[in-house]
Amino acid sequence: MERQRPRRRGQGELEAQVLSALSEAEGPATAGWVRERLGGDLAYTTVITILTRLLAKGAVTRDRTGRSFVWTPASGVAGLAARRMRKVLDSEPDRGAVLASFVTMLGPEDERLLRELMSQPDAEKAEKAEKAEKQESTARP
Repeated sequence: MERQRPRRRGQGELEAQVLSALSEAEGPATAGWVRERLGGDLAYTTVITILTRLLAKGAVTRDRTGRSFVWTPASGVAGLAARRMRKVLDSEPDRGAVLASFVTMLGPEDERLLRELMSQPDAEKAEKAEKAEKQESTARP
């Protein structure tokens, strides 16, 4: 009988799943809780590695409780995606070319939304992002 390999996750998919699980917690959560929430098929060390990477990216915070840590999301999946986009932009020497190329790839609705966001004052943009983060965390089952 041939053993089937587990499906390989896409880049960032596991980080998004861990962040999503953390967002569902009623407060700070342990790595063990996150592992159970994801179905328990991941190694505990894998969950710790992902949480540590998210910590380095500023997407989660951690506090020591006894001999271990509890983890809290600093932002949702949208915030993590925004950080990834910013990292890519920061790594390119010609920011203008990257942004121009990105904008030309947008569909009409995304372009309209981007124009609307860019015309808003910074405080209003921040408020909208915070509202989206809250909706994202309450929309999960």
